[in-house]
Amino acid sequence: MSAHAINAPSSRQKWIAGTLVILYALITMIPLAWIMITGFKSPSDAISYPPKIVFQPTLEGYVNLFTTRTRQTQDFLATNPPETWADKIVRKYDMVIVGPSKFGERFMNSVIIGFGSTFLSVFLGTLAAYAFSRFKIPLADDLLFFILSTRMMPPVAVAIPIFLMYRNLGLSDTHLGMILLYTAVNISLAVWLLKGFIDEIPREYEEAALIDGYTRFQAFYKVVLPQAATGIASTAIFCLIFAWNEYAFAVLLTSATAQTAPPFIPTIIGIGGLDWPAVAAGATIFLLPVMIFTVLLRKHLLRGITFGAVRK
Repeated sequence: MSAHAINAPSSRQKWIAGTLVILYALITMIPLAWIMITGFKSPSDAISYPPKIVFQPTLEGYVNLFTTRTRQTQDFLATNPPETWADKIVRKYDMVIVGPSKFGERFMNSVIIGFGSTFLSVFLGTLAAYAFSRFKIPLADDLLFFILSTRMMPPVAVAIPIFLMYRNLGLSDTHLGMILLYTAVNISLAVWLLKGFIDEIPREYEEAALIDGYTRFQAFYKVVLPQAATGIASTAIFCLIFAWNEYAFAVLLTSATAQTAPPFIPTIIGIGGLDWPAVAAGATIFLLPVMIFTVLLRKHLLRGITFGAVRK
């Protein structure tokens, strides 16, 4: 029997733990994989019972997602043959493509509002967290609790006041209005997360920089920010996830110009009801930016979660 440290897991324990982690990952990925697969099904295959695992893949869902179609007579279809592969897909329903859908516009609204509010939240949250961490602020604990309490408030409790305020200020259905709203909601999370990261950065680094002739801002920019990069990246991911997925305020405060993808995707109508392949295709595309952003910052996210967990 091989000897091992008391606290070190045995090979059997490692095998069991690894198996459980892989099993958990596979189970949690099943809904995501099913959504992606549904995007390549036909409408009849998408609602078939029992669900079809083996099917003939088609891009009909993506065509329906990005195009607007209209039904035409047989005479019109006979005199106007299909020009592209997308036209051929919709012709089997006696329809023709008349233009692009609004999904691309709604998707870009999500990009502008999501990343814009994330940048503002992290920028303002970093400044506020640095002030709370390094300066003596009267009633700092009370102010921090007040900032955190805004995160505890359910959105429905302030929905009507915000709606009336935005209507009077002319911010309804505007990119600026949604960016400011999501920033106000996310900034509390950003301040609390970033304060914990900045607290872990030794003050001696800044003191040495100040002695070398740096100003306070230069010490913050050249010393503190690089050390807090992992915390900033982790905070940005959490802020983006909220702003990207937010639904309630997007439904209430937007309708056309600044409407984001979450309220738009469920409204995709097909023949006889919801076009589930198009909805699944929209959900798949909608997931990609957050997935890519998280993967690019995954190292910072893992380091940020464990930052300060071990003290010497």
